[in-house]
This record gives sequence, C-alpha cells and structure tokens, in this order.
Amino acid sequence: MPMYWFHPADLLLIPAFIIAVWAQAKIGRAYSKYSKIPVSSGLTGYEIAKWILDRENISDVDVESIPGEMTDHYDPQAKKVRLSEEVFYGRSIASVGISAHELGHVLQHFYGYAPMQVRQIIYPISALGSNLSFPLIFIGIILAYMGFQGYWIFVKAGIYAFSLAVAFTIITLPVEFNASRRALKILSDGRLVSQKELAGVKEVLNAAALTYVASAAVAILQLIRLLIIFRNRD
Repeated sequence: MPMYWFHPADLLLIPAFIIAVWAQAKIGRAYSKYSKIPVSSGLTGYEIAKWILDRENISDVDVESIPGEMTDHYDPQAKKVRLSEEVFYGRSIASVGISAHELGHVLQHFYGYAPMQVRQIIYPISALGSNLSFPLIFIGIILAYMGFQGYWIFVKAGIYAFSLAVAFTIITLPVEFNASRRALKILSDGRLVSQKELAGVKEVLNAAALTYVASAAVAILQLIRLLIIFRNRD
C-alpha cells in the first residue's frame, strides 16, 4: 500500500462538508425563527406530549426535561421522552412541533412500526461498527507500512464495520419522516395548532429531517471514499 498525502477520493469530503453545514444552518434558522412565535393554544411542549399520550391511552411512557438545545429524543428502552428545557417548557411553534415529533416515535414503538424495530435491532452493532471502523482501518494502514502482509484484514474489517453505521443512517430516514408525518396529523386532527401554525411546524420538522438526510449522505460519501481508496488492495 503506497503512502499518499492526498487521494482524489478525498474530494468527496468537500460535498459531504457542504451538505452537513447546509443542513445544520437550515435547522438553525427554522428553529430560531419558530421558537420565538407562540402557539395560540398556549400549550407547552410537555402539555402537548401528555395530551398525545392520554389520547392514545399510553400510560407507561414518561416525559422529562433534559438540559441542552435540540437534545430531544425518545428512548424506547427506558420508555422516556426526553425534551430539552426550551421545548419542555416552551409554548412556541418549534416546541410544539418537536414535542409532537418525539411522540411520533412513541407511537411507532407502541404500534410496532417495522423500520423502527429494525433500527432498534441494528443499533448496538452499528454503534460498535461506528466506533471501531476507523481505528481498524488505521491499524491496517500502520501494519501495511510495517510490511505486514495481513494488513488488509484490518482494513476490510474497518470498512465492513463502517458499512453497518451507514446502514443505520439509511434506515433512520423513514423512521424520522414517518414520525414527522404522525406529528403533523396529530396536531391537525386534534386542532392543537392553527393552519398557519401547522405550516410553521412543518417547516421546522422538514428542516430537522434534512439533518438526517445530510447524515446519511455524508456517511455514504465517506463509505464510497474508503472503497475507492482501498480498491484492488485485496
């Protein structure tokens, strides 16, 4: 394996960086805008979450506040919806939309939404793959420079491990889009927001969804880069 300081495949990192920055900027703008606009109902993110849980007769899921910004998530193992303080206590369009989105994940779990079940199954191995992939590739490169003929075993293992992480980002896409659709339907059917407010919620959730699209795109480009760099090395 010859040493190189630059490989043409490294150019793939440029669109990957641009996509990631663009997605973060878009969600940042949408969140900043709609976190300042209150909903006419006056409901907080927490109250929206509890309303949805009561409506669906789900009694074994807790809603709690956690520090940080955009740290909102649903933990299916603990059965807890964790909302950032601004969303938990907030009465804005952004707070209501994000809270409803996380409850969309609760409904996916409760009703056995298949892509979410698949994501839960592959998460442990994909997380392990994400953590091990580049250390394994790095070890392989070092061994190659030392003249160890079996270096490719480590490189290949690293690429396979990273492929698991890529698969996780891809299966995450339908899960996130579906949760947003559920959120919009619940808010609309329950008349918890006006049509104008619903449009704002949709803008926030679409921007948030783009961050997952960007993550998948970046991961795929990185995988393609690795495959190009190490092709014909077996």
